This record gives sequence, structure tokens and C-alpha cells, in this order.
Amino acid sequence: MVRSHILICGGTGCTSSGSKVLQETFAQQLEVNGLSDEVKIVQTGCFGLCALGPVVIVYPEGTFYSRVQQEDVAEIVTEHILKGRVVSRLVYTGKEADETVEAAASLNDTPFYKSQKRVALRNCGVINPEVIDEYIAMDGYSALGKVLTEMQPQDVIKIIIDSGLRGRGGGGFPTGVKWSLAAKNDADQKYVCCNADEGDPGAFMDRSVLEGDPHAVIEAMAIAGYAIGATQGYIYVRAEYPIAVERLKIAIQQAREYGLLGNNIFDTGFNFDLDIRLGAGAFVCGEETALMTSIEGNRGEPRPRPPYPAVKGLFGKPTILNNVETYANIPQIILKGAEWFASMGTEKSKGTKVFALGGKINNTGLVEVPMGTTLRQIVEEIGGGIPNGKKFKAAQTGGPSGGCIPAEYLDIEIDYDNLIAIGSMMGSGGLIVMDEDTCMVDIAKFFLEFTVDESCGKCTPCRIGTRRLLEMLDKITQGKATLEDLDRMEELCYYIKKNALCGLGQTAPNPVLSTLRYFRDEYVSHIVDKKCPAGVCKALLSYEIVEDKCKGCTACSRKCPVGAISGTVKNPHVIDQDKCIKCGVCMATCKFDAIIKK
Repeated sequence: MVRSHILICGGTGCTSSGSKVLQETFAQQLEVNGLSDEVKIVQTGCFGLCALGPVVIVYPEGTFYSRVQQEDVAEIVTEHILKGRVVSRLVYTGKEADETVEAAASLNDTPFYKSQKRVALRNCGVINPEVIDEYIAMDGYSALGKVLTEMQPQDVIKIIIDSGLRGRGGGGFPTGVKWSLAAKNDADQKYVCCNADEGDPGAFMDRSVLEGDPHAVIEAMAIAGYAIGATQGYIYVRAEYPIAVERLKIAIQQAREYGLLGNNIFDTGFNFDLDIRLGAGAFVCGEETALMTSIEGNRGEPRPRPPYPAVKGLFGKPTILNNVETYANIPQIILKGAEWFASMGTEKSKGTKVFALGGKINNTGLVEVPMGTTLRQIVEEIGGGIPNGKKFKAAQTGGPSGGCIPAEYLDIEIDYDNLIAIGSMMGSGGLIVMDEDTCMVDIAKFFLEFTVDESCGKCTPCRIGTRRLLEMLDKITQGKATLEDLDRMEELCYYIKKNALCGLGQTAPNPVLSTLRYFRDEYVSHIVDKKCPAGVCKALLSYEIVEDKCKGCTACSRKCPVGAISGTVKNPHVIDQDKCIKCGVCMATCKFDAIIKK
């Protein structure tokens, strides 16, 4: 038995910050101090607070150390592990620097975690994802054992239907209903697929689950295979997720060695196996039919529906497809019951939802909250508010397929139906926060640029329509548009929504429509006043020197790359607007706040 555990985040974020080196350094320091047999180092998945990495947690105290560097390791070992004195300067409490720091603050005592309810993320940051025994110790594969030895396939489907679990990767289709449709179709072969493509900008929910708890997905897919009568599964994961891919490979091999994948699982006669298919990073392969086409070895393009995958999916056989987060909920629903899961959330959106919280927010990271949690709670309580005292302006949910939620809806309860009602959508769970310095026209343009670049080109409304939309947005940000262009742009948005082949094309106009709906005044300002209210769109900006504040130090003129600033020493300077390229170097250089952006 060991007396202490040192948990070190091994997710992508902390790994990129040097957590691998920390593991090696901790091992060296423990050996130097004769503690190797008393203290165990555990590499885990993501703890959630990605902005504070590398993260180290010491148990049994649960002390949460943030931004730990290699040079801090010796102090943690000698002071905390050896002498029992917490290293206060490295402790994260969620409090501002001028407030009293509770040196022994644990993970669950921080504001970031207090309002969270971890179901899909229950093992992330708790177990070593590369050791199957640690997953089994947390009731891993108990749900699969229960299903195979105590339940009929129809019983499994019923509990998933009764739980109210909806798909966590897009439109929120009821998971149990999808399974029941596939189960009803007789075929010599059926398939279970997992969408781990996750292409939304700013989204990293599925990646974190795969990195921190891959066995949960494997177990859930085996359960799904039993429920619908499938013997083969595929996990489609993007190649840009090397840590997730490697841990999946390890987990699948371990499950096979333990007899939890393959033939005659639990001596029940049930056969099920899994394989991994790597995606090349195409956003359109997040759409279910395009994903299956890619698994088949063809160019990832969507197919018309119907027939739906439950009838004719992968290789023309009945197939179910759910994303990583959806599957991560399944084992817990089987073990704890439909009523337990349905007790969380709202009337039509049960359970919890994982969000990748990013943008203009203090606590960037991964959060899981009950459905119905308000946007204000996520932004202000869990997210720690907006940096630098700025005001909240909007939040983007659903990525390029979603929309922007303005400040007037900060107290809206987040669930599938509420988001759709205000012109956004849940999507996979990316949540990007924007402050008062954000130009909403520019945001719409950003997402359209992404969609245009990622369009598979199969249907004209998406291939050509989104490009025309982008051209119109560019025209607006250049100050060259008219109000008639605004009307034409809105009309084109609705045409694309109605006529595009797949869900990705149909939802591509959502960022434009939502910003038009809630921030139309910004569009009008760009068009009529030739001004960008947020001061973002370069073509509509001008930099001016305030005569009374200018000291004539010449710093700005010396830094200007195009020689647009003139003046003599100790006298006010002037910017030649015809020469100015609006790079902002002058404003960044001035120490007297004498240059303003208009």
C-alpha cells in the first residue's frame, strides 16, 4: 500500500505544457528522497482546467497544484510529500490573488467544480486510462456484464429510452429510439459506430473522454452491439488526436486480452469486436453518412436520407452511430438506472452536458453540468467571468452549425429546445465566450470561412451558396455593402438551409442568421456609418493622435512600418490616413495613450 498518490494530467493540453517531463522529474525526486515505494505517480486524463496546466493533484489531501513547472517538483516532494507542508504558492483555489488563499484547497472545493456534475467525465482525471484494472476498479465493464447475463436486448433499449438520453453530438435525437430502429431491422450483419471526429473549432470534449476514459466508450459500444444485434464496431477518430488514438489502441488490446472484446464475451455466446478508423480532418465527416462513406474507404461525402443508417448504413447494413459523449453515459445508465439519469436535467433534455469552455473567459477548460444550467452560471461561476473587467457580449454554441447567444439570454436554461428557440443549437458542446471587443460581423465571417473551406462540394447550395455568403460578409466588413445586400444575404441564408444536402450545409447559415437577429445594428453600422463598433474590421478603422496627449517622443513614427506618422521632437505628431495600413503598431507603442482607434 502507498500513502500518497500524485496525479498528473496526461491530456493533450497539459502534455503540450510539459506534463511528461513532470512525471519523470517526480519519479527522480521520489527516488532521491527514498519515497518511491510510498508514493505512486498516476498519469490521468484531463481534470478540466486546461488554462492552468500542467495540473498536479496530491492525494489523500486532494491538493490542486496548477501551472507546475519542472523546477517546482523538488519543493512539492520535500515540503508536501516528505514534511506534510502544502506549497501554497502553487495551489489553485479559484480566488483572486488579493483574497485569502486556503493552502489545502482541494479540487472539489473550487468554484470551477462546485456546480459541476460529472457523469461522462466521471473517470477523467481520476484513473490512469492506460490501465484497464483501474477502470474495472471503478465498476468498469460491470454494466456489460449485467447486460449480457441479466438482460435481453429489448430490455437494454428500453432503459436507454426511459432514461431520456439524447445524442450529444448534434441535433439531440433520442438514443434509445435510434437503437430500437436498428434492432428491428433483420440483417446478416449490423454495425455500431462511434463518431470521434469532433471538427468544431474550439471543441475538445470527445478528445478528452477518449484520452481520459477510453474503456467507457468501448464498454458502451459493446452494450449497443448486444442491444441491436451487431458484432462489429468502428471508432472513427481524427488523426490529429494522437494521444486519444494511442490510448484507444491500448484499451482495445487490453479489452481483448481480458475477454471483454472478441468471441464469447462473459461466456454468453455474444461476439463483438472493435476497430479504429482514422479521419483526415474533414469537417464534413462529422455528418453520419459522410463518416460511414469514409469508413468504407471512399471520399467522405454525405448521402441523401432516407434511407437512414438504421436501415441502410455502413456497407449497406443497419448501423447506429453515436458520438463519444453519448456512449460515455451508457454504462452509468445501465448500472444506476433510467430514473437516476432522468432525475437530472430538464423535462425534454435529461442528464448532463459536457462543454468545452473557451474564448474570452478566465477558466478555459472542460466542464460538465446538468442540462438546464443557465449560461450565466457557466460563464460567471464556473468560468470565472470575463477577463480584464470586460462585459459579456455573446456566447457561440454549436460551432459553425450553431449561433450566437446575446447577453439578454444569459439566464436561459441551456438545453436542446431552448437553444433552438433562440436561433442556436447544442451541437457537440463547444461554448465560445465573446466580450465587448468582439465584432459580431467578423465572428459570422470567421465561421463562414471555416464552412466554405470544409464544404465537401457535393451540393450546389453549400458549395456555391456559402461562398456567396462569405463574399457578402467580406463586402460588409470592407464598408462596400448596401442595405439591399443585407436583405439578399438573409434570403440566401434561408435558401441554403432549405436546400443543402446534409445537416452541415443546412446549418451553415446559422452564425449569420443569429448575428443578424441579435446584432443587426452592427451590420447597419458597417454598411451605413462605415464604422466597426468593436474596432475590429481593419478596412473601417482609423488611428488618430490626440494632440493634447502627444508628447512628441517620436516613438510611434520610428515604429510605423510605412512611414505614415510625421512630426518633430516634442511637438504633436499626425497620421497620414492615406498611408496608414491600420496595423496598430503605433497604438501599441505609445506610452501616453495619445493614439486612439476610431
